Amino acid sequence: MRVLVIILTVLCAVQVNAQTNEIIVQKKNAATAVKNQAQTGTCWCFSTTSLVESECIRKGAPGPDLSEMFTVRNMYMEKALNYIRRQGAARFDEGGLGHDVIHAMATYGIMPESAYSGLINGQTQHNHTQLVGELRSYLDSLLKIKRPIPDNWQERVTAILDQYLGKPPASFEYNGHTYTPLTFAKEVVKFDPADYAFFTSFSHHPFYQSFVVEVPDNFSNGAYYNVPLNELISLTKTAIQNGYTVMWDADASNRGWMPGKGYALAPAEDAPIMGSTIDPDQQERPNSQEYRQRLYEELVTQDDHLMHITGLGKSPKGKDFFIVKNSWGTNGPLGGYVNVSEPYFAINTITIIVPKAALDKSIKEKLAMAMKN
Repeated sequence: MRVLVIILTVLCAVQVNAQTNEIIVQKKNAATAVKNQAQTGTCWCFSTTSLVESECIRKGAPGPDLSEMFTVRNMYMEKALNYIRRQGAARFDEGGLGHDVIHAMATYGIMPESAYSGLINGQTQHNHTQLVGELRSYLDSLLKIKRPIPDNWQERVTAILDQYLGKPPASFEYNGHTYTPLTFAKEVVKFDPADYAFFTSFSHHPFYQSFVVEVPDNFSNGAYYNVPLNELISLTKTAIQNGYTVMWDADASNRGWMPGKGYALAPAEDAPIMGSTIDPDQQERPNSQEYRQRLYEELVTQDDHLMHITGLGKSPKGKDFFIVKNSWGTNGPLGGYVNVSEPYFAINTITIIVPKAALDKSIKEKLAMAMKN
């Protein structure tokens, strides 16, 4: 991801989920504690794992603390296979998209954080700089040798992953029972990949069809169902209002992104946004399919960062805001959360993941039809 880590130097940090007086919370759905991806580009995993954790809570189970790094580790191997098969003409780094998490959980299972943290030798924060550098150097060295490459090259990749992340156990104890990653996913998390739907909104592809979203971190060519912008906004709001949460993939570096102040706004280009205080009721750009498409085509709106929408709020004058859980730790005025205005969401969203149960009948039928085709 372009945004790997931002250290927020804010003196006053408050309790997680606390909101400022400016935003009135309308809906607050259950979520697990804010985590810290630290020196890694693994927001795609933290955000989507948080979504799965919230689904556990919504279904009545205690919210498990799931291991992000077990998923990340498995996807590093898939990225390595993709990189070699494409003879280096592919992306190999720390990034990914939300569908990669759903795929990995379905394929490899899930572990609790207590069984596999990906932190070894007294580490307290994640840092994958050296890990990815060593992996890429080894893969590039394979591509330089005379063909055929060694049949056992994956063993070396596994050894590097073990060195930096630790070796995951084949089975583990959890609440007095023994599980494998696959049995834990099925029996404890009740995970089913078919429970999740993937959406985007871009006009260079037909609406009500799926397409592979053209962003660099979509190395696995994941397809997302394309809907008009007003429907994307509406289905996100409806899901939150009905008690569900939503994974949000967006640009988190454009003008108006101010996590240190607890806000993301989309003001007009000539409107001031900085200052000692933020006015959530300031005038913003209207929602526009055409404008968001232009910024995407101009490479202004990019796939920067993935987060987790857990609630809805309103400004004193009634403007709608999404309450968003980030993965940069609990620093900041909202304890790791950001109030995102609807216009910022409209302009900067790349993709979302929504539990299918949150969708109304009409969109479910359209999704089913698209899958048949």
